[in-house]
Amino acid sequence: MAGLMWLRMMRGTESRPPLLLTQNVNSAADPQAQKYISESKCLVIEKNGKLRYEIDTGEETKLVSPEDVARLIFSKMKETAHSVLGSDANDVVVTVPFDFGEKQKSALGEAAGAAGFNVLRLIHEPSAALLAYGIGQDCPTGKSNVLVFKLGGTSLSLSIMEVNSGMYRVLSTNTSDNIGGAHFTDSLAQYLASEFQRLFKHDVRGSARAMMKLMNSAEVAKHSLSTLGSANCFVDSLYEGQDFDCNVSRARFELLCSPLFNKCIEAVRALLQQSGFTADDINKVVLCGGSSRIPRLQQLIKDLFPAGDLLNSIPPDEVIPIGAAIEAGILVGKESTSGDDSVLIECSARDILVKGVDESGANRFTVLFPSGTPLPARRQHTLQAPGGISSVCLELYESEGKNSVKEETKFAQVVLQDLDKKENGLRDILAVLTMKRDGSLQVTCTDQETGKCEAITVEVAS
Repeated sequence: MAGLMWLRMMRGTESRPPLLLTQNVNSAADPQAQKYISESKCLVIEKNGKLRYEIDTGEETKLVSPEDVARLIFSKMKETAHSVLGSDANDVVVTVPFDFGEKQKSALGEAAGAAGFNVLRLIHEPSAALLAYGIGQDCPTGKSNVLVFKLGGTSLSLSIMEVNSGMYRVLSTNTSDNIGGAHFTDSLAQYLASEFQRLFKHDVRGSARAMMKLMNSAEVAKHSLSTLGSANCFVDSLYEGQDFDCNVSRARFELLCSPLFNKCIEAVRALLQQSGFTADDINKVVLCGGSSRIPRLQQLIKDLFPAGDLLNSIPPDEVIPIGAAIEAGILVGKESTSGDDSVLIECSARDILVKGVDESGANRFTVLFPSGTPLPARRQHTLQAPGGISSVCLELYESEGKNSVKEETKFAQVVLQDLDKKENGLRDILAVLTMKRDGSLQVTCTDQETGKCEAITVEVAS
């Protein structure tokens, strides 16, 4: 349940804790602190050498630390999870930006613990993004390079990852705090303000209240323009009782944000140059962060990597939470969550293979977990069977070498029965195999057409 709980809690939200916590700054003289203080909608003050948010509740003024804010956010998540699941949600996987240091990770983990969560693991956001798409999990061998493009509300984070036999390694990364979804929204809001001035001869840029209304309207329009050709911006009583109504086309929005798009692409090029890669060296590009939904931006990225696969089938703002959910699903139920797990890596002792049949009718064995695969690990395999049969059997074998597979080495099978027969064609059976650190193996087989499913657990598979 931990994986499902985390996915639903984080869906549609930015999984970043308070800014002052992420940067781990405690002095108002710190340049980064100055930047965040100037941008914060809450008053930030320094007391006893530490920064605090000053919150006016109407009855009193409270000083709240960034750690307390993070704890409150986690507490709200726990409440939301309980209301959705109908039971307590305790085990979680928390994602953190790659540039987090140990102090930031520790502070975030402690905040989650204070809210009542049992933190199974903290994983980096780029790794979670790869897990969401099963990169390196569905193909147990081979090496590839993946660019993780995360454009959130306030920053652009880029990471080049090497995927080798299911293991992830960060080759290069860079984060730009001067571009994000808020900058796209601001560009559109400034255009709306100029249109209001052109129509009504009033400049509302000096009115914080009016600009906040335009920012809210621009935010809604920006989301609409990701799927529609135009969006209507209507603001009731924008200035001195005057209503404002303006239609914005996607072409206009793309023209306004063209400099920001160029900044994104230039940041990608700079990271490639820094890493010594060319665009042709990148096999896949994973989009995550809500602002990467913008069609024009996706097209520019696709043009930059013509030979690579652009992965955007999952809503970008859900990619990282889904990756955390998958990791939680792998980890939940294991006996120990001690810190030693991050040092001692369990591996599979033998090859785990699935039996199939080639075009000539001869048996064909496919290695899903090569010996030495780091655990836990997850694999997917599609088995094709004739549509005219009503049952399909997935057979699993273990071997110390690809050429030593024998019938007696079969250790498990999953049978899907009572399937509807098809006169023509093949049926696809999706098998998802999850091997935990203790060597136990969970296997789920699903008929892609009917959704019929069977699952087994093998206590010690390797």
